[in-house]
Amino acid sequence: MSVRPVVLVADDDPDILNLVTLRLERDGYEVVRAQDGQVAVDRAFERTPDLALIDVSMPKLDGYQVTERLRGNDATRRTPIILLTARVQEADVARGLEAGADDYVKKPFSTDELRSRVQAALGR
Repeated sequence: MSVRPVVLVADDDPDILNLVTLRLERDGYEVVRAQDGQVAVDRAFERTPDLALIDVSMPKLDGYQVTERLRGNDATRRTPIILLTARVQEADVARGLEAGADDYVKKPFSTDELRSRVQAALGR
């Protein structure tokens, strides 16, 4: 029996959270959900996901802060992180990459693009 990869999805927009969850589950991933940055960090430390999809604009902790905390923890230091955001300015992208993100998906995005980036991040 194969173990399904665990993907943490953190977004305060319930529609995006549901859309991403449905797509990932359909593709065979186990999804751990969070609607704010602090919950995302807590869940990541509990489950050590194989990948994290993190919205930049969230309550409590933003995506940059979540990324920095995951990078600062031994258990999640190497977890691939993809930031999801409508912030498309060069400075925003640079800030995300400097915080430790591996990739950056700009909203709106297609579920096919997201699927491809998830597969690439997980080395499939």
